[in-house]
Amino acid sequence: MFSSFNIHTLFLYLVLKFRYRQPRFSSRRQYRRVVFKHGECNVVQGKVAKRRRKYLQDIFTTLVDAQWRWTLLVFAMNFMLSWLGFAVVWWLIALNHGDLDLSVRDNNSTWEPCVREVYSFTSCFLFSVETQHTIGYGSKHTTEECPQAIFIMCLQSIVGVMIQAFMVGVVFAKLSRPKKRTQTLLFSRNAVICQRDGILCLMFRVGDMRKSHIIEAHVRAQLIKKKMTIEGELLPFHQQELKVGGDGEEDRIFFIWPTTIVHKITPESPLYMLSAADFLQEKFEIVVVLEGVIESTGMTTQARSSYLPNEILWGHRFETLVSFKKETGEHEVDYSLFNNTYVVDTPLCSAHDLKKLISLRAHTEMHHMQPLDSCTNYCSEQSDTATSGSRTYRPRSELHDKQLSTSDLMMAQLEPFLINPGELPGPESFL
Repeated sequence: MFSSFNIHTLFLYLVLKFRYRQPRFSSRRQYRRVVFKHGECNVVQGKVAKRRRKYLQDIFTTLVDAQWRWTLLVFAMNFMLSWLGFAVVWWLIALNHGDLDLSVRDNNSTWEPCVREVYSFTSCFLFSVETQHTIGYGSKHTTEECPQAIFIMCLQSIVGVMIQAFMVGVVFAKLSRPKKRTQTLLFSRNAVICQRDGILCLMFRVGDMRKSHIIEAHVRAQLIKKKMTIEGELLPFHQQELKVGGDGEEDRIFFIWPTTIVHKITPESPLYMLSAADFLQEKFEIVVVLEGVIESTGMTTQARSSYLPNEILWGHRFETLVSFKKETGEHEVDYSLFNNTYVVDTPLCSAHDLKKLISLRAHTEMHHMQPLDSCTNYCSEQSDTATSGSRTYRPRSELHDKQLSTSDLMMAQLEPFLINPGELPGPESFL
């Protein structure tokens, strides 16, 4: 009784588990990303007219893209159907010529069959396999008695070679495609924003675990967000290119160790007007793409990832992970530090406001006025005051222009968004 109770409980558990289990990507699809962190595109092609016909018209690509079980099934079925099809043809030839009537063959010593040693459909099937793959086990062979048999033998040989060439090409293309090469190409878990040479920059890190390198590697980045045109048209997935590059400010990188990719937030950047608080309120997605040629195969590969606003750390910088070992004379890469960052002093205002503050400070110093604090100190002092309560404060001036000096007026027009860089909201969609 106790045993039957346990079996019944286990059965109910399995039923409920498989009935109410979550979909494969349910935990990730709540972000509504365009590209997942591992590079898969969150796009489903639906309601395509004559989909199956179009897939069959490009059967080679369809088989290469299909899962292995379907490719191997088609591989086996092609050979089986060709063997059976030609076995039927050989059986019809033998039947029409009377080769299957043993009484006729025994009573006529001069009888010449179309195919020797063929007496049934089974022997026709064996002859079909031997002919298509040029096995030639023994005495089965065609004679000069039936021209149609000679023609079918030639035709089956050609068809067999074509099937083998096609299926070997599919399997080879499937094995050698560079899709799996992206598994060893790494993107940092988070992107960061900090100053580099006095300019706010968005940075993320890419790496390659293999000893064989990616040749002609280059990086691209796209910002995807909603946009309303001046005509009132809503573009739900407007794409805008972000100019990115390595230390040399070029999209092509010398990819022999992990490299930090930099996007300078200049007036041409779509991030130019965004402050730290805006990053927590805006809804967008930055899709990054790494492309290059595989050194060992010469094939082109592409790795993808993406960053949502809550995955961008304001006021952080990546730790150095490449060091020189004097004992071995080699440069060592410590991939345990690949995603590590540390906090640095960074203005919380936007790049636009930072440029204004720098210009204002230079203007006041030029006219021997009392110099203003740096943007970092200004934002930090305001942040300590604004975040002392339970909510974030965004300062605004309530004074009239006539009550302010020129410097105070320009300062009042600046609106640095003040928020603790470490405070990030929960995951949300960019839509």
